[in-house]
Amino acid sequence: MRLEASRIYLRELKASDASGNYPNWLNDKEVCRYNSHGDIHYTKEMALEYIKSVNENSAYQVFAICEKQSDMHIGNISLQNISQKNKSAEFAIIMGEKEFWGKGFAKEAGLLLLKYGFEKLNLHRIYCGTSEDNIPMQRLAFAFGMKEEGRRKEALRKNEVFYDVLEYGILKKECKRKQT
Repeated sequence: MRLEASRIYLRELKASDASGNYPNWLNDKEVCRYNSHGDIHYTKEMALEYIKSVNENSAYQVFAICEKQSDMHIGNISLQNISQKNKSAEFAIIMGEKEFWGKGFAKEAGLLLLKYGFEKLNLHRIYCGTSEDNIPMQRLAFAFGMKEEGRRKEALRKNEVFYDVLEYGILKKECKRKQT
């Protein structure tokens, strides 16, 4: 499956991605500054196992974000913990290639994934959580039309420090309203 926007496309993760720069992202302290990765050394073998596991699990839709012009794999984006019963999923993104930071690629990929989640998967709600210090992700959530729904106190431990996790969400009807 391939989903396209103006500058990027999304495709399923492939085993060959583990041979690229992808495993290195999860060892980069700056890339993993606000997420739960980076605490252990991430290997090509771990990437292969992850790719295999998510491609076999219907509760996960994980995509490679690829820049069209160069065909470069620049990040990953997913709907995870997909609940058919509750018609909901958790949104997650990692932009691994730093030269693409702050240029709207994450927003373009995220809007494409939200559309896919609401229109193709027929989800009712998409949500995400992020560290209280992750201002770029907070801005991204607001750009998608998500609303802050709550705070989980000291729910993320990173470098021996506990951080609050801010929760965001959007309903299908709110997303449609934002697009009109």
